[in-house]
Amino acid sequence: MGFRSFLSKPFAAYVVKKQKEWANNPSLAQENVFNSLIQGANHTAFGKDHNFGDIKNYEDFKKQVPICDYEDLRPYINRIIEGENDVLWKGKPEYFAKTSGTTSGAKYIPLTKDSIPNHINSARNAMLNYIHETGNADFLDRKLIFLSGSPVLGKSGDILSGRLSGIVNHHVPGYLRTNQMPSYNTNCIEDWEIKLEHIIDETIAQDMSLISGIPPWVQMYFDRIIERTGKSISEVFPNFDMFIYGGVNFEPYRKKLFDSIGKTIPSIETYPASEGFFAFQDTQTEEGLLMQLDSGIFFEFIPTDEYFNDNPTRLRIDEVEIGKNYALIINSNAGLWGYSIGDTVKFVSKDPYRVIVSGRIKHFISAFGEHVIGEEVEKAMKHALEVHSEVKITEFSVAPQVNPTDGLPYHEWLISFENEPNNIEKFSLTLDHKLRELNTYYDDLITGSICRTLVITPLQREAFQHYMKSIGKLGGQNKVPRLANDRKIADAIVEWKK
Repeated sequence: MGFRSFLSKPFAAYVVKKQKEWANNPSLAQENVFNSLIQGANHTAFGKDHNFGDIKNYEDFKKQVPICDYEDLRPYINRIIEGENDVLWKGKPEYFAKTSGTTSGAKYIPLTKDSIPNHINSARNAMLNYIHETGNADFLDRKLIFLSGSPVLGKSGDILSGRLSGIVNHHVPGYLRTNQMPSYNTNCIEDWEIKLEHIIDETIAQDMSLISGIPPWVQMYFDRIIERTGKSISEVFPNFDMFIYGGVNFEPYRKKLFDSIGKTIPSIETYPASEGFFAFQDTQTEEGLLMQLDSGIFFEFIPTDEYFNDNPTRLRIDEVEIGKNYALIINSNAGLWGYSIGDTVKFVSKDPYRVIVSGRIKHFISAFGEHVIGEEVEKAMKHALEVHSEVKITEFSVAPQVNPTDGLPYHEWLISFENEPNNIEKFSLTLDHKLRELNTYYDDLITGSICRTLVITPLQREAFQHYMKSIGKLGGQNKVPRLANDRKIADAIVEWKK
């Protein structure tokens, strides 16, 4: 046992003990966060504009602070970039996490001295919870790889800016830096495909034990190693026994990824975003991710069926229900207020509060009133892959076809297969039947002959990689939208049809 694994166990016990204190008192934890946020931003420009001095409780807050998106906060962000202090949070941000929005162009999400520990400590605590529960800490003594964006930072005004994963790279604890891979120079390479080859050059002969990243890009890393060596990942890395992931639902990737490894290994799911680190998997035995209720973020939840209303219901943590979809709203010590991050979550436990990420509030198909969401198409795909065990996929996306050249409208499933179905019609019907079971509105469209059953369009194996490269979003933290209510992505990616 190395010194890292040895020291991690008492530290993990301490962290989990402190975690249980707030997890057992969730309402109090969130109330304390709420009060500290109002006090911390009382004298900011945003606080003055929204009468924070008069806010005594959450009901007051809802009256003063509307739900917003990035465009609503952009004027305040611009003031920060221009050099103004005390705008959204006291002082100035330490960084801007730069992201590319679909409608807003580049977004600059503030990271403050007070908010950075949320990102760093949550990632650390995800591993410590696993160590405390299982007693397995040996992976800390070998090589660890974090597939992330470049740590090279630019400036927006006088504030450092870059990708979140690159910023976080600068804050990796010192005790992990000596066995962290890839090297700094390799991590700085912007072109993902060139960077990937360098990562493989550096890691292929190392004793890798932990790999972390977004599943499709980790799969690409695995595929290239297998192409080079002709061996499974567990043969190349015999001590690889921990996979940490986030950003997308893992289920569509699980089978192919573990087949590439050559065995099933433990994994930890996380829920990070530029706006905050919201939840992580705290146990290997229960479903869902533990909400971080004591980490500088006050959460609100809007029932998804009310999200587009003029005055939707806004709920605190103690008002949510299990099994209901909510749009996630955050207020944080990064200076985000009433901020809709665009994700939907569903609670699977209230003791403690655990969620699954069920989709994106604007990523749905409702061309005919069906309102199919990401969670439903991913469950349908998981079911179909279980029924048709010979099938492996690399990626998929779904879009409506409202005006087909022949026949009734339909949902088009664009799928890159690793192994195609023995009978694609049966596979298609399995998908369709499961989706009809999950969404009664969709079922009504089929039974009422308004739409026909879904249509699968097989794509080249690397179609989605080609598409993401064509729009400048290959690798890093970028994700393919699972579904859309229009044909923009579908019509672009069909270029790589088989």
